[in-house]
Amino acid sequence: MNQNVTGQGRFSGRTAIVTGASRGIGLAIADRLVSEGARVCLTARRAEQLEEAASTLPRGSVITVAGKADDPAHRREVFDTVAREFGALDVLVNNAGINPAYGPLVELNLDAARKVLEVNVLATLAWVQGAVAHEKLGFSEGHGTVVNISSVTGETPAPGIGLYGVSKAAVSHLTRTLAAELGPEIRVNAVAPAVVKTRFAEALYEGKESEVAMSYPMRRLGDPSDIAAAVAFLASDDSSWVTGRVLTVDGGLTVAGGTA
Repeated sequence: MNQNVTGQGRFSGRTAIVTGASRGIGLAIADRLVSEGARVCLTARRAEQLEEAASTLPRGSVITVAGKADDPAHRREVFDTVAREFGALDVLVNNAGINPAYGPLVELNLDAARKVLEVNVLATLAWVQGAVAHEKLGFSEGHGTVVNISSVTGETPAPGIGLYGVSKAAVSHLTRTLAAELGPEIRVNAVAPAVVKTRFAEALYEGKESEVAMSYPMRRLGDPSDIAAAVAFLASDDSSWVTGRVLTVDGGLTVAGGTA
Protein backbone atom coordinates (compact mmCIF):
# COMPACT_ATOMS: atom_id res chain seq x y z
CA MET A 1 0.00 0.00 0.00
CA ASN A 2 1.30 3.42 -0.93
CA GLN A 3 1.98 5.61 2.10
CA ASN A 4 2.88 8.87 0.37
CA VAL A 5 -0.58 10.40 0.23
CA THR A 6 -0.94 13.44 2.48
CA GLY A 7 -4.06 15.17 1.10
CA GLN A 8 -6.76 16.25 3.51
CA GLY A 9 -10.42 16.85 2.76
CA ARG A 10 -13.74 15.12 2.31
CA PHE A 11 -12.06 11.99 0.93
CA SER A 12 -9.13 11.73 3.31
CA GLY A 13 -8.41 8.06 3.91
CA ARG A 14 -10.78 6.94 1.16
CA THR A 15 -10.15 5.10 -2.07
CA ALA A 16 -11.80 5.54 -5.46
CA ILE A 17 -11.84 3.94 -8.89
CA VAL A 18 -12.45 6.24 -11.87
CA THR A 19 -12.96 4.63 -15.27
CA GLY A 20 -12.14 6.45 -18.49
CA ALA A 21 -9.69 8.58 -16.53
CA SER A 22 -6.87 9.26 -18.99
CA ARG A 23 -8.24 12.65 -20.07
CA GLY A 24 -11.23 14.99 -20.06
CA ILE A 25 -13.97 14.51 -17.50
CA GLY A 26 -12.47 11.33 -16.03
CA LEU A 27 -9.10 12.93 -15.35
CA ALA A 28 -10.77 16.02 -13.90
CA ILE A 29 -12.78 13.81 -11.53
CA ALA A 30 -9.64 11.98 -10.43
CA ASP A 31 -7.85 15.29 -9.88
CA ARG A 32 -10.73 16.63 -7.78
CA LEU A 33 -10.92 13.51 -5.61
CA VAL A 34 -7.15 13.50 -5.09
CA SER A 35 -7.19 17.20 -4.18
CA GLU A 36 -9.63 16.33 -1.40
CA GLY A 37 -7.53 13.51 -0.02
CA ALA A 38 -8.53 10.40 -1.96
CA ARG A 39 -6.31 7.67 -3.31
CA VAL A 40 -7.48 6.88 -6.81
CA CYS A 41 -7.10 4.03 -9.27
CA LEU A 42 -7.24 5.40 -12.81
CA THR A 43 -8.41 3.10 -15.58
CA ALA A 44 -8.56 3.62 -19.34
CA ARG A 45 -7.79 1.72 -22.53
CA ARG A 46 -4.32 3.01 -23.41
CA ALA A 47 -1.50 2.52 -20.92
CA GLU A 48 0.68 5.33 -22.27
CA GLN A 49 -2.08 7.94 -22.02
CA LEU A 50 -3.01 6.64 -18.60
CA GLU A 51 0.53 7.00 -17.30
CA GLU A 52 0.73 10.50 -18.76
CA ALA A 53 -2.48 11.40 -16.93
CA ALA A 54 -1.17 9.96 -13.68
CA SER A 55 1.99 12.05 -13.99
CA THR A 56 -0.12 15.21 -13.66
CA LEU A 57 -1.36 14.16 -10.22
CA PRO A 58 0.55 14.18 -6.92
CA ARG A 59 3.02 11.33 -6.55
CA GLY A 60 1.66 8.52 -4.42
CA SER A 61 -1.96 9.56 -4.86
CA VAL A 62 -2.84 7.29 -7.79
CA ILE A 63 -2.28 3.92 -9.35
CA THR A 64 -3.16 2.92 -12.91
CA VAL A 65 -4.53 -0.20 -14.58
CA ALA A 66 -4.97 -0.10 -18.35
CA GLY A 67 -7.69 -2.04 -20.11
CA LYS A 68 -11.13 -1.92 -21.68
CA ALA A 69 -14.08 -1.08 -19.43
CA ASP A 70 -16.19 -3.87 -20.95
CA ASP A 71 -13.51 -6.54 -20.45
CA PRO A 72 -14.28 -8.80 -17.43
CA ALA A 73 -10.59 -9.67 -17.01
CA HIS A 74 -9.68 -5.98 -16.85
CA ARG A 75 -12.34 -5.28 -14.24
CA ARG A 76 -11.11 -8.17 -12.13
CA GLU A 77 -7.52 -6.90 -12.42
CA VAL A 78 -8.60 -3.44 -11.28
CA PHE A 79 -10.46 -4.72 -8.23
CA ASP A 80 -7.65 -7.09 -7.28
CA THR A 81 -5.06 -4.30 -7.67
CA VAL A 82 -7.09 -1.88 -5.56
CA ALA A 83 -7.54 -4.55 -2.88
CA ARG A 84 -3.80 -5.25 -2.85
CA GLU A 85 -2.58 -1.64 -2.98
CA PHE A 86 -5.28 0.17 -0.99
CA GLY A 87 -7.13 -2.52 0.92
CA ALA A 88 -10.61 -1.08 0.42
CA LEU A 89 -12.91 0.71 -1.99
CA ASP A 90 -15.16 3.62 -1.04
CA VAL A 91 -16.07 5.34 -4.32
CA LEU A 92 -16.70 4.01 -7.82
CA VAL A 93 -17.07 6.50 -10.67
CA ASN A 94 -18.31 5.00 -13.94
CA ASN A 95 -17.13 7.54 -16.51
CA ALA A 96 -15.99 5.32 -19.40
CA GLY A 97 -18.20 5.68 -22.45
CA ILE A 98 -18.08 5.58 -26.23
CA ASN A 99 -20.02 7.04 -29.15
CA PRO A 100 -18.67 5.59 -32.41
CA ALA A 101 -21.87 6.16 -34.40
CA TYR A 102 -23.38 9.37 -35.75
CA GLY A 103 -26.57 9.76 -37.73
CA PRO A 104 -30.26 8.77 -37.69
CA LEU A 105 -31.19 5.68 -35.70
CA VAL A 106 -32.85 4.07 -38.72
CA GLU A 107 -29.49 4.07 -40.50
CA LEU A 108 -27.42 2.96 -37.51
CA ASN A 109 -25.09 -0.02 -37.86
CA LEU A 110 -26.38 -2.51 -35.31
CA ASP A 111 -22.94 -3.85 -34.49
CA ALA A 112 -21.90 -0.33 -33.50
CA ALA A 113 -25.10 -0.02 -31.48
CA ARG A 114 -24.35 -3.22 -29.59
CA LYS A 115 -20.86 -1.96 -28.75
CA VAL A 116 -22.26 1.33 -27.41
CA LEU A 117 -24.70 -0.51 -25.17
CA GLU A 118 -22.02 -2.99 -24.08
CA VAL A 119 -19.63 -0.24 -22.94
CA ASN A 120 -22.00 2.47 -21.78
CA VAL A 121 -24.66 0.36 -20.08
CA LEU A 122 -23.66 -3.24 -19.42
CA ALA A 123 -20.12 -2.37 -18.35
CA THR A 124 -21.49 0.25 -15.95
CA LEU A 125 -23.62 -2.43 -14.34
CA ALA A 126 -20.72 -4.89 -14.35
CA TRP A 127 -18.41 -2.47 -12.51
CA VAL A 128 -21.02 -2.07 -9.78
CA GLN A 129 -21.54 -5.81 -9.60
CA GLY A 130 -17.79 -6.31 -9.24
CA ALA A 131 -17.45 -3.69 -6.53
CA VAL A 132 -20.25 -5.26 -4.52
CA ALA A 133 -19.11 -8.86 -5.00
CA HIS A 134 -15.34 -8.56 -4.55
CA GLU A 135 -14.32 -10.51 -1.48
CA LYS A 136 -11.67 -8.08 -0.20
CA LEU A 137 -13.03 -4.59 -0.90
CA GLY A 138 -15.12 -2.23 1.18
CA PHE A 139 -18.20 -2.56 -0.99
CA SER A 140 -18.35 -6.22 0.04
CA GLU A 141 -18.79 -4.99 3.63
CA GLY A 142 -21.88 -3.09 2.58
CA HIS A 143 -20.81 0.52 2.21
CA GLY A 144 -19.75 2.79 -0.60
CA THR A 145 -20.87 5.34 -3.15
CA VAL A 146 -21.30 4.99 -6.90
CA VAL A 147 -21.49 7.92 -9.31
CA ASN A 148 -22.34 7.17 -12.93
CA ILE A 149 -21.86 9.63 -15.77
CA SER A 150 -25.07 9.96 -17.76
CA SER A 151 -25.98 12.79 -20.19
CA VAL A 152 -28.73 15.29 -20.92
CA THR A 153 -29.17 13.36 -24.17
CA GLY A 154 -30.72 10.64 -22.04
CA GLU A 155 -33.66 12.97 -21.40
CA THR A 156 -33.90 15.09 -24.56
CA PRO A 157 -33.13 13.68 -28.03
CA ALA A 158 -30.12 15.25 -29.73
CA PRO A 159 -29.61 15.15 -33.51
CA GLY A 160 -27.09 12.59 -34.73
CA ILE A 161 -26.31 10.97 -31.38
CA GLY A 162 -29.58 9.18 -30.74
CA LEU A 163 -28.14 5.83 -29.71
CA TYR A 164 -25.72 7.52 -27.32
CA GLY A 165 -28.77 9.17 -25.75
CA VAL A 166 -30.55 5.84 -25.53
CA SER A 167 -27.56 4.35 -23.72
CA LYS A 168 -27.42 7.27 -21.29
CA ALA A 169 -31.15 7.03 -20.61
CA ALA A 170 -30.43 3.45 -19.64
CA VAL A 171 -27.59 4.59 -17.37
CA SER A 172 -29.94 7.03 -15.63
CA HIS A 173 -32.56 4.35 -15.02
CA LEU A 174 -29.88 1.86 -14.03
CA THR A 175 -28.74 4.40 -11.44
CA ARG A 176 -32.21 4.73 -9.95
CA THR A 177 -32.78 0.98 -9.89
CA LEU A 178 -29.43 0.20 -8.29
CA ALA A 179 -30.06 2.87 -5.66
CA ALA A 180 -33.35 1.23 -4.76
CA GLU A 181 -31.73 -2.21 -4.57
CA LEU A 182 -28.50 -1.35 -2.76
CA GLY A 183 -29.65 1.12 -0.12
CA PRO A 184 -29.13 1.95 2.66
CA GLU A 185 -25.49 0.89 2.73
CA ILE A 186 -24.55 1.83 -0.86
CA ARG A 187 -25.65 5.08 -2.49
CA VAL A 188 -25.91 5.32 -6.29
CA ASN A 189 -26.28 8.61 -8.14
CA ALA A 190 -25.43 10.04 -11.56
CA VAL A 191 -24.36 13.29 -13.17
CA ALA A 192 -25.86 14.26 -16.55
CA PRO A 193 -23.73 16.84 -18.37
CA ALA A 194 -24.55 18.79 -21.51
CA VAL A 195 -21.69 19.64 -23.89
CA VAL A 196 -18.37 19.77 -22.05
CA LYS A 197 -15.20 21.00 -23.72
CA THR A 198 -13.36 17.71 -24.17
CA ARG A 199 -11.92 15.81 -27.11
CA PHE A 200 -14.82 13.35 -26.80
CA ALA A 201 -17.37 16.11 -27.52
CA GLU A 202 -15.39 18.17 -30.04
CA ALA A 203 -17.67 17.30 -32.95
CA LEU A 204 -20.54 19.05 -31.17
CA TYR A 205 -18.85 22.44 -30.87
CA GLU A 206 -15.63 22.57 -32.92
CA GLY A 207 -15.53 25.70 -35.08
CA LYS A 208 -18.80 27.01 -33.64
CA GLU A 209 -18.23 27.22 -29.88
CA SER A 210 -19.54 30.77 -29.48
CA GLU A 211 -22.66 29.95 -31.45
CA VAL A 212 -23.33 26.78 -29.45
CA ALA A 213 -22.67 28.55 -26.15
CA MET A 214 -25.34 31.15 -26.92
CA SER A 215 -28.03 28.48 -26.43
CA TYR A 216 -26.90 28.08 -22.83
CA PRO A 217 -28.21 30.57 -20.24
CA MET A 218 -24.72 30.55 -18.69
CA ARG A 219 -23.35 31.51 -22.14
CA ARG A 220 -20.52 28.99 -22.01
CA LEU A 221 -19.92 25.30 -22.52
CA GLY A 222 -19.07 23.06 -19.63
CA ASP A 223 -15.57 22.54 -18.32
CA PRO A 224 -14.48 19.12 -17.02
CA SER A 225 -14.03 20.70 -13.59
CA ASP A 226 -17.75 21.55 -13.52
CA ILE A 227 -18.58 17.85 -13.75
CA ALA A 228 -15.84 16.87 -11.32
CA ALA A 229 -17.29 19.20 -8.68
CA ALA A 230 -20.72 17.61 -9.03
CA VAL A 231 -19.27 14.11 -8.83
CA ALA A 232 -17.28 15.01 -5.71
CA PHE A 233 -20.46 16.25 -4.02
CA LEU A 234 -22.40 13.08 -4.81
CA ALA A 235 -19.49 10.86 -3.75
CA SER A 236 -18.98 12.66 -0.46
CA ASP A 237 -20.78 12.61 2.87
CA ASP A 238 -22.23 16.02 1.99
CA SER A 239 -24.82 14.07 -0.04
CA SER A 240 -25.36 11.35 2.57
CA TRP A 241 -29.16 11.54 2.17
CA VAL A 242 -29.09 11.58 -1.61
CA THR A 243 -29.44 8.42 -3.66
CA GLY A 244 -31.07 7.47 -6.93
CA ARG A 245 -30.73 11.02 -8.26
CA VAL A 246 -29.52 12.16 -11.68
CA LEU A 247 -27.98 15.61 -11.24
CA THR A 248 -28.18 17.67 -14.43
CA VAL A 249 -25.13 19.90 -14.92
CA ASP A 250 -25.81 21.73 -18.17
CA GLY A 251 -25.40 25.48 -17.77
CA GLY A 252 -29.20 25.80 -17.97
CA LEU A 253 -29.42 24.32 -21.47
CA THR A 254 -32.41 22.04 -20.88
CA VAL A 255 -34.52 24.55 -18.95
CA ALA A 256 -34.02 26.92 -21.88
CA GLY A 257 -35.37 24.27 -24.24
CA GLY A 258 -32.03 23.40 -25.84
CA THR A 259 -30.50 20.09 -26.84
CA ALA A 260 -26.88 18.95 -26.67
